[in-house]
Amino acid sequence: MHDGNDSALSVQDEALPRKRRKGIYILPNLFTLAALFGGFYAVVMAMNNRFDLAAVGVFCAMVLDSLDGRVARMTNTQSAFGEQMDSLSDMVSFGAAPALIAYEWTLRGAGRWGWIAAFVYCACAALRLARFNVNTAVVDKRWFQGLPSPAAAALVTGFIWLMTELEVARTDVTWFMFALALYAGLTMVTNVPFYSFKDVQMKKSVPFVVIVLIALGIAIVNIHPPIVMFGLFMAYGVSGYVVYGLRKMKGQQTSVISTSTDEPDERGLHK
Repeated sequence: MHDGNDSALSVQDEALPRKRRKGIYILPNLFTLAALFGGFYAVVMAMNNRFDLAAVGVFCAMVLDSLDGRVARMTNTQSAFGEQMDSLSDMVSFGAAPALIAYEWTLRGAGRWGWIAAFVYCACAALRLARFNVNTAVVDKRWFQGLPSPAAAALVTGFIWLMTELEVARTDVTWFMFALALYAGLTMVTNVPFYSFKDVQMKKSVPFVVIVLIALGIAIVNIHPPIVMFGLFMAYGVSGYVVYGLRKMKGQQTSVISTSTDEPDERGLHK
């Protein structure tokens, strides 16, 4: 005979919702994996003395890294897994890869000073990414706190790409590379504000002249990509210090912590 309790338990079992199996969103993580491959490809090319292709690999990783987050927001597929995956990918593509490429290219000739500069850059990239993950909720979204790691990687690898294209001897620029690696690395961990371009709305309509200017910009880049790209990122790499100096002169707040007027819950956290 069946007990009444058995039927009650079966009814309760049917009423309980089944737990959904945890999964991973494919689309944004495909972009992240592609960016990771760009960094891996760059290291392999550097080991084969193809430093021009190594630089191209890092720049491709930059483009893909800028897309994964936007794709996740547009398709509503954000996840904690994706955030961690993106951070680890950035560490490889914009932390370890540029440091190893710079060391293989010319820093090796500087002896222990060379690998110290490469390690400082790599360590600062890790610190920069860790701080970014922790401070996401309290930093003004319009500004980066310190030079973003993709821009720092563009400075290092862009210089290598430019010198390779101009056929400049590596040994002639060893100490400039040393200084540039330290500059890029240490600027990542400063509190200097760098514009993030995150408040640029892609979905809004723009005047026709904006499209013309974008086409003109693409044409200018194609004139000589290494010179134009390195020049742009060099200008961006010093722009933060210009903004910092102007704010200091005007007596304005220089920290990017809690300066947003769009998120009231962030106000007053740090004064």
